[in-house]
Amino acid sequence: MSSIKTALHQSPFAVLGATTRDDRRRIVELAEEKSLELDHDACQKARSDLINPRTRLSAEISWLPGVSPRKASQLLEGLLRDPMGFREESGLPTLAHLNLLCSAFEVVDGDHDAEDLAGFIQEFAYLAEDVSPEEVLRDINEDRAVSGFPEVRALDQIEVELTERKRHYRRAIKETLNRLPPTTLIQVMTDVVDSVTASGEDHAPELVDGLVDSYEVETQDILQKEADNVHKLIKATRDLANSGEAAIKPYVDKLDAVARNWDKIAQPIQLSAKARGIDHEPSRDLAYQIRGLAIDLFNNHDMLTPSQRLTGLLQELFSEVPDLSERVEQDADTLANIFRERKQAAVRKDEWAREITYRADIGVMFKNTLSISPEGISWRGHSFPLEAITRVRWGAVRHSINGIPTGTNYTVAFGDGRSEAVVELRNGDIYTTVLDKLWQAVCVRLVGEMLEALKKGRDLRFGDAYIEDDGITLVKHKFLGANEKVRCSWEQVHVWSANGSFYIGSKSDKKTYVELSYIQGANTHILEQVIRMAFKKPGMRRLSELLQ
Repeated sequence: MSSIKTALHQSPFAVLGATTRDDRRRIVELAEEKSLELDHDACQKARSDLINPRTRLSAEISWLPGVSPRKASQLLEGLLRDPMGFREESGLPTLAHLNLLCSAFEVVDGDHDAEDLAGFIQEFAYLAEDVSPEEVLRDINEDRAVSGFPEVRALDQIEVELTERKRHYRRAIKETLNRLPPTTLIQVMTDVVDSVTASGEDHAPELVDGLVDSYEVETQDILQKEADNVHKLIKATRDLANSGEAAIKPYVDKLDAVARNWDKIAQPIQLSAKARGIDHEPSRDLAYQIRGLAIDLFNNHDMLTPSQRLTGLLQELFSEVPDLSERVEQDADTLANIFRERKQAAVRKDEWAREITYRADIGVMFKNTLSISPEGISWRGHSFPLEAITRVRWGAVRHSINGIPTGTNYTVAFGDGRSEAVVELRNGDIYTTVLDKLWQAVCVRLVGEMLEALKKGRDLRFGDAYIEDDGITLVKHKFLGANEKVRCSWEQVHVWSANGSFYIGSKSDKKTYVELSYIQGANTHILEQVIRMAFKKPGMRRLSELLQ
């Protein structure tokens, strides 16, 4: 490893050969002496940086705080001989150790082992988490007590400088990564994020999150280019679908390759997003585009093999995108197409009938039979044709005595415009199965009908809320005086669930909201699904845009 001058050697302390314990007079003398052999302006700047209170603290924090002058000199010499050797150094103050290791990144070149570099970045990131502002303040003031410079009294001054120092660390590592070949850079980033987040399950150190944010910005253009290629291949595949599987196979092959390249680049971002509990929107959107094609090929063209291949590709590449694990969320981007395709897909009719058909005996002593089939839903002698059902509701209530759980009551209700059947049960497994069948048999249609009604200009009432295609009327709750109705666009509201209810509220006024009970309110679950699906559509202004 060749000797180099590192950033630490450019410190004002190193330029003048000064120590943290030298007073103003000694610093001035050293500047005059060094001016005879070094650039005069550089020496004067170094002197100013160490004497001026505004700049001295920054110089101290970027130097070796807490290290004796003799030890600091030895470390600086060792840095020239073997920068990487300090990875094994022990007994150093955390900040000083970090500053030495930061200089070691400068020796990394394009031939450096990717696995070793990933391990180095992880070590550095974890060490950066251990920096204590209180310890740094103590170390700096101990030296200032000797040098005669005023003590730093405000801890927030230290914290501000440490924040800037951490930015420097991130820039230094980023410059190191930029010297690597692209494939090595991607491998290092992926290995680092995968390791520190336990494959997206744990929070990463702050420094790693910052590196990922920079990486995401720098890869945005290439990911967008690959996304455009995916969209073109999807369109080409759809255009040729009527010609048979042989015609689309070359395009599916290319789509597979492009998607794999996308995922390879996006993997660190996906893992980081998962660890932070957020979605990587471009990955999610791309995954749903591919899933839409898979559904289209099967539902409209009976192409099982390419559909299965694309589904397997999604499972392999986009496991870090949480949305894909939920069945209803999986179908979100393709639901509008499924509404139109269901009438035309005769080949799916038998399979759909098998999927929704269900029969269960409910009750302890006196059992009643609940049955679901393509002919309708029957309960206690009342039958409702599937197409006649216009309202559904469901929910669970947990019970306890003195804090001890005593069981859960489950309610599922469905009905038409004249009557309603209510099923009460205690078996959670039966409840879950009934909801799954009910969703497929009835709720998918109700979602479509709700969207069609809104598109035609109808307004729908849910409790105190009036739902329109382009907005909602909420209630402003007042402590004194009558409540007030407030009209909001969809961009002005947000939604949440709490205490067995679905809430829609104004983003700007927490007193303006409506509460809709899941278990008591007809079609609350349907409305929630429509709104949450619409919120996932970029730039959405009207709910009916889901039908496009």
